[in-house]
This record gives sequence, structure tokens and C-alpha cells, in this order.
Amino acid sequence: MNGQAGFTLRGRNPDVLTCIANLSNDEVFTPPEFANRMLDTLAEAWAADHGGANLWADSSVRFLDPCTKSGVFLREITTRLTKGLAEEIPGLEARVDHILTKQVFGIGITHLTSLLARRSVYCSKHANGEHSIAKGFDSDDGNIWFERMEHTWANGKCTFCNASQSALDRGEGLESHAYAFIHTDNIKTRIAELFGGDMQFDVIIGNPPYQLADGGQGASAIPIYNKFVEQAKALHPRFLSMVIPARWFFGGGLPLIEWVV
Repeated sequence: MNGQAGFTLRGRNPDVLTCIANLSNDEVFTPPEFANRMLDTLAEAWAADHGGANLWADSSVRFLDPCTKSGVFLREITTRLTKGLAEEIPGLEARVDHILTKQVFGIGITHLTSLLARRSVYCSKHANGEHSIAKGFDSDDGNIWFERMEHTWANGKCTFCNASQSALDRGEGLESHAYAFIHTDNIKTRIAELFGGDMQFDVIIGNPPYQLADGGQGASAIPIYNKFVEQAKALHPRFLSMVIPARWFFGGGLPLIEWVV
């Protein structure tokens, strides 16, 4: 993921998520090309583990991006499922509604990115709005959840992510960066709170936030990407695919498709 994501006009408007990935900002947005390479590898691993089965032709598989920003993973998954399920669910509107309400889930990392992700996936920041391509939602959030969370401070540090109170205890006017997925003692209970019922995800995929300031001098910061992987592993998906630094390896029996940066 070094450098900028390349794109050319080729007689049409470029993908807006490719443009966003090229912008200089505090969030690291995953380029669509890179997300699709991850999904290609995921589909190959799924086929190898399921007798050659096509992941995108399975209407029962559930996907979760626990750290969604632009919504690129969820958008590209939806696109692939829309093609793959055409035979099983012939009606396009019914097919898309099934995918978006039953198969594709995300947790926004900030209020702004949750709106961006809904716009990317539902074509509307309101999942139940008149312009949304999903017709089965009762709430604005749909299956892309976000609510502001707060850190749990003890001795100047967050007990969940070890963030510095002096750096991030800054009032409601700014993002807290207390990510819901890692600020809990029981991730299964948290997921049930967010999406209801006994949710079992077959695939967890994403590009988690890398680090948070720890209050030290200069560029001092503590890594948090590993906490996302650990929480995802605790949910026991069939496959886990995340972007992680090359220096870090998470062992164990779960099939982990690592994308190193």
C-alpha cells in the first residue's frame, strides 16, 4: 500500500473511492484496487477450503468490516454478491436487498466515515432513505453501525486501548477515537448489542486503524491494529483477512489472510 493508488480517466469518471484514497488526510483509506486484490485472495482461499465453491454465489455467508472507513470492502463485496447470486435470486431489487440486509455488515470508526460508508454501500447516507438501494431497513444506520464511544480512563490511560487521556479526552466537539470493536470486555456481547441476536460472521475483513497517540514526545504512538485482529479472532469467523504491518504476525489455527504494509 505504499504510494498513491493509480487511476486514469479512460473516458469516464474515476472511482470516487480511488480519489479519496489519494488524498492526504488523517485516515488511511483503502484503494479499491487493493481491496479487490484482497477479495480475490479471499475467494481463492474459500474455494480451496470448500471444495471449489464460489464464495460470491452463497446467499448465507455473512461479512463484517469492523473498522469501515470509505466502505470500499462492503461495496465491492456487494458488487460481487450481486453478480454471483443472480441465478439464486433473479430479481435485482430483491437480490440487492437480501445482500445488504442479511449478508453485509460494518462498524464505522468515526461519524464522518460511517456516513461515507453508507453512501458508498447504500447510495445514501440514510439506509432507509428514499434514495437508498436497500428497501428492508427501518433505521438510518442499516447494517453500518456507528455511535460515539468514550474511553475508560484509569491513571491517564484508556484501559482498553491504552490511549493517552491528555491527548484524547478533549470533549464532545472532536472525535474520541474510542473504537467500539475494541472497547469492550466481551466482543460477542458487543456484536449482539450492535446487530441483534446471535450473529456469526463467516468472513471478517478490513484495514484497521494503525495507532493512537500515547502522550509521549514527537511522533510517539501505540499500535492498536493488533487489538482489532484479536477481537476479530474471538468471534471465530471462518476467514479473517486484515491489513497488518509486516513486522507483526498473529499465530493460531484460524485461517488469517495477512496483507502486510
